[in-house]
Amino acid sequence: MSNPPASRLGGPTGNERLTAMTGAVLIVLLAVEGVTVLFMRPLLSTHVFVGMLLVPPVALKLASTGYRFVRYYTGNRAFREKGPPGPFLRLLAPLVVASTVGLFASGVALIALGPGTRFVLPLHKASFIVWLAAMSAHVLGHLMRFSRLATADLRSRERHPGSTLRAGLVAASLVAGTTLAVATLHLASPWLRWRFER
Repeated sequence: MSNPPASRLGGPTGNERLTAMTGAVLIVLLAVEGVTVLFMRPLLSTHVFVGMLLVPPVALKLASTGYRFVRYYTGNRAFREKGPPGPFLRLLAPLVVASTVGLFASGVALIALGPGTRFVLPLHKASFIVWLAAMSAHVLGHLMRFSRLATADLRSRERHPGSTLRAGLVAASLVAGTTLAVATLHLASPWLRWRFER
């Protein structure tokens, strides 16, 4: 008798591993993006490239956590038995999601609209400050279990149904992000000119 689709995809454990694996990729990319924030003038084109590359992995992370949220609150038995995150992380989650969406939406808007926009750049900076505080607390809240979960599918003794699919989704998000970053890099040109005019 074949396993139901939820089992083949890994159920709550698979979802948890996908979230952690995607988070590990995001931490590396966000660290690079953080360096560009510190040295914005010489690294502006890198900031734009990495920012656009981040969009699909961020979308995957939001999708995986959103899936857990929906499955839990619609009463799925396996997700109910797994339980929700701790109270602090549940209270923090809406701020993490809202600030992430605000940060990336305003960043994409800046690239699409160019330096002539009046309110988008201050919005991007403000959303970054809120996002940095919320995300720092979010990462610290998950730190104890994060490294084990992020690498669990790579260890043969801890393989779980859906491991190939999870790795494929993360890889696909990186390919999509790289494609998006290359396709939109030319949109950074007005910002590069703006940087030298200031």
